[in-house]
Amino acid sequence: MSDQVAHALAGASGGIISMALTYPLITVSSRQQVQKDNTSPETHGVGCMEESTLKAMKRIVQREGVPGLYSGLNSALLGVGLTNGVYYFFYEWARAAFEGVSKERVMSTLQSMSAGAIAGSATVLITNPIWVVNMRMTVQRGVDDPSKKTRVTPKPLSTRATIRKILREDGVKAFWQGVTPALILVANPIIQYTVYERLYRNLLTFRSSKPLTGRHYFLLGALSKLAATSLTYPYIVVKSRMQLRHEGGKDDKERYRSVLDAFKKILAKEGIAGLYKGIYGKLLQSILTAAFLFWAKEAVFKYIVLFLTLLGGRKRI
Repeated sequence: MSDQVAHALAGASGGIISMALTYPLITVSSRQQVQKDNTSPETHGVGCMEESTLKAMKRIVQREGVPGLYSGLNSALLGVGLTNGVYYFFYEWARAAFEGVSKERVMSTLQSMSAGAIAGSATVLITNPIWVVNMRMTVQRGVDDPSKKTRVTPKPLSTRATIRKILREDGVKAFWQGVTPALILVANPIIQYTVYERLYRNLLTFRSSKPLTGRHYFLLGALSKLAATSLTYPYIVVKSRMQLRHEGGKDDKERYRSVLDAFKKILAKEGIAGLYKGIYGKLLQSILTAAFLFWAKEAVFKYIVLFLTLLGGRKRI
């Protein structure tokens, strides 16, 4: 068994750990991303976009209790485990292929970007249905009760119930809503891992090739994700909104019919700021998630290699 499987399992484990640690931040940023009108009561429980991440978290707790911060956690853990597993498997496969034809046995920047594109595209196509389910679960919100003039927060639907609801109301195609901006967002991990590889090699050179420690991987993950998320955030907002169910008929003016249409409507109604809703919480969440991911992946990798070796699934070195 090749190291591709070990990297895939380590990536999945690291993703689950990092997701569990930072999920409340994901809830806040996701709800702010899909919020179209700051003045409407339909604000997904987070208030206006100018509200701080901490205040938004307090607002959610007041309305929905602590569990509100973890809406959709089960599907998110499944999604991030599968996403990272698929990504690292294809990334390491592409890396091995490129390094196999390289005289220096090291990927060039172009090869690193190509490996990221291959891995990212495969991951999007395979895992998009999970993130559609997770997005709808994450932004579940209270509804108006005309008889009592109050807002009622219904019991959150389970992952299975959400899947059944999507199938019943929107059909199978709904599971691939937002796939176009998601494919465009393959640029995010391309940027992230290209920056990571460059920083990694420079740091190794600076340290005279001494082994890196956990804090180095934590820092490398944080810096590479900061660069990637900052550059691609408007597409993240568009993808989040396109993954939601659009209420109304076919003539609904609020419906986004394409990525370009989404950009035009957001800019027309909300201005540039609309493309950056929730960015503060997202940056914090992304940086911490990536930092924990790289730290946990490297920590777990050696144990997975040992485990696979003991099972006979990997040759002893």
